Amino acid sequence: MVDSIFFLHKLISCGPCDEVSFYMNLAFYSIQIQIETLEKHHECLKRQRDAVKYRLKKLAARQSEITKKSSVIREKIIRKYREIQAALDEDLRITLSHLEMEERAAVSALDGLMERNCSLIQEIEQDLARLTVAIMAQSDTEHDTMSFFSFPEQRDTETVDRVMDLLNRTDPSSVSLDEVKADQILSLTHNMLLFISSQTPLIRKLTHSYSSEVYLDPETSHPKLIISPQGDSATYTDTWQQLPDLPGRFDTTLNVISVQGFSCGRHYWEIDVSGKTYWELGVTYPSIPRKGNTEDCWLGRGVESWCVEFFDGEYTAWHGGLPHQLPFTKRFSRIGVLCSFPAGLVTFLEAENMTPLFSFCAGTFSECLHLAVCPGHDHKGTNANPIVICNASSPTSDQE
Repeated sequence: MVDSIFFLHKLISCGPCDEVSFYMNLAFYSIQIQIETLEKHHECLKRQRDAVKYRLKKLAARQSEITKKSSVIREKIIRKYREIQAALDEDLRITLSHLEMEERAAVSALDGLMERNCSLIQEIEQDLARLTVAIMAQSDTEHDTMSFFSFPEQRDTETVDRVMDLLNRTDPSSVSLDEVKADQILSLTHNMLLFISSQTPLIRKLTHSYSSEVYLDPETSHPKLIISPQGDSATYTDTWQQLPDLPGRFDTTLNVISVQGFSCGRHYWEIDVSGKTYWELGVTYPSIPRKGNTEDCWLGRGVESWCVEFFDGEYTAWHGGLPHQLPFTKRFSRIGVLCSFPAGLVTFLEAENMTPLFSFCAGTFSECLHLAVCPGHDHKGTNANPIVICNASSPTSDQE
């Protein structure tokens, strides 16, 4: 550029010259300016390219870092679950070994009693055999042979006494397991099961700790929505209500958003959609369009909102007008919505089992977020149920 200025100054300061030379020099100057401009643009593009390449490198490094961190966290959690399983397996082994030891002792005691009974039966059988032989040979039996049965009444009395004594000593009820102890073990294991069940899925307790109470804003609701006095439900009505045409009121889509908006921390809500055949719910920026037939007024169709829709037995997640078909066919009765500002994440859950349905990662939210719901038309009575927010009795939210 300096050379061009110098050349222009020289051209002007020169003495009179013919017209052809002047225009030739002017054309040369113009070409020089164009070349310098192109070179400058070329350098600028190179710098921009290098900046984008550097950002791409940083993004790739961040992606790798997140993948590694997630892998480390996953391995730690797996290890803890394995330790829990190992502790339970060891406790089961010890408990069963105690039961088996007691069983062996009881079985051994019963073996001894059964052996004594068998021994006496064998003696009685021998006496019966000798007596049978004696009876059959009574007519020609010698006196010495009958000497064994010389006093049958006395021997009968002795045998009865021995049998009664043995029966008293070998009463089956005298040998038993410690059933009270067994019942206590069963009670303890049942209590353990109840405790574990109360803690699982682990994510339930954690997620519920983010519960935040919200109420629907009647000043934003479509005129065909009835908002409950408590602000916790929206019901479709076929009658257009005479409501003030406020700037924040949806006038085409059957939407309503919450009074509360959140800009930090983690927040969780559960919405009851039982008995409904169509609904939309999610979160939105307050800047979502609310007037006219523009598609962005629908939840998830613009960049201002994220939602899950249930329609015709199918679930679809929406954001920025892009649909994501979800692989679920069961009609869920309660849906959870979790938004995390630290992670820039919006997650939808099946609330009963905390099954993840879909997650959106926004990176960073540019505005505060409001809960948004759409109960849909009643569809000839098949979708007449309200959509209800299940506020926690003692809501807390993480403000980290």
